[in-house]
Amino acid sequence: MSDMLPGDLPQYVSPQERERALDLDASQRDEPVHLSNSEIRDRDAHVAGSQDALIIADDLVAGYLPGVNILNGCDLYANRGELVGIIGPNGAGKSTLLKALFGLVKVHTGHVTLAGDDITNVRADRLVTMGIGFVPQTNNVFPSLTIQENLEMGCFQAPGKFKERFAFVTDLFPALGQRKSQRAGSLSGGERQMVAMGRALMMDPSVLLLDEPSAGLSPLLTDEVFVRVKEINATGVTVIIVEQNAMRCLQIVDRGYVLDQGRNAYTGTGRDLATDPQVVHLYLGTLAQA
Repeated sequence: MSDMLPGDLPQYVSPQERERALDLDASQRDEPVHLSNSEIRDRDAHVAGSQDALIIADDLVAGYLPGVNILNGCDLYANRGELVGIIGPNGAGKSTLLKALFGLVKVHTGHVTLAGDDITNVRADRLVTMGIGFVPQTNNVFPSLTIQENLEMGCFQAPGKFKERFAFVTDLFPALGQRKSQRAGSLSGGERQMVAMGRALMMDPSVLLLDEPSAGLSPLLTDEVFVRVKEINATGVTVIIVEQNAMRCLQIVDRGYVLDQGRNAYTGTGRDLATDPQVVHLYLGTLAQA
């Protein structure tokens, strides 16, 4: 595997080669299937499926202003080590759901739990110490700081962890260690995403929330990011990813949620959602033919 970030041509292993090794597309080779009725906005199925889940959002109603709700009874859960995707049209509430999980949007009714503990509306800084990492879509690095300084900021609440976690992150992303003295502002968009994800991993989270990590990237760098997300998940971190690149997202996730108008429209495995004719027609469109 390459020890360099995108743009380093010598010894560079393409995302496609690494993707083949990870077999990201294997789930797409089966015949199309219809989702069962129990998988379409079924509270009973959610309650039963989330019994042993690591993080659970139950019937969330949330929004940025009083009386103006973006989420209108949204459910989600993720098991330990699971990779869960959230897709849907613009304005469906995907990013709002992540922010509600991370204490950045007020939850008016409903509950969020982490390993059985109620974390509804807990402040984001406390959630970091409790094991949740968050990578926002934009402004997710400190451009005037070096890569190492960005990673140091990731564990400023527990500086004693820096040496151990720096070794972990740079083993996962070797080029970050090789370029540790380079300012983040000089990096490409894909490289910045690696720094942002690396910083979120510095506190050794059990859950990593990713808000559209491929936004604004070229197709090549988009593939690179998805491969990296899969690699992070392979270390045992539970990952919840929001993506506009819906088909690509469904190709790598274990399970997915389709949000529409702040509610669960469809849930199921990534394979089932990606091959269900109704989901394809309503939410994937021509992406399903790509």
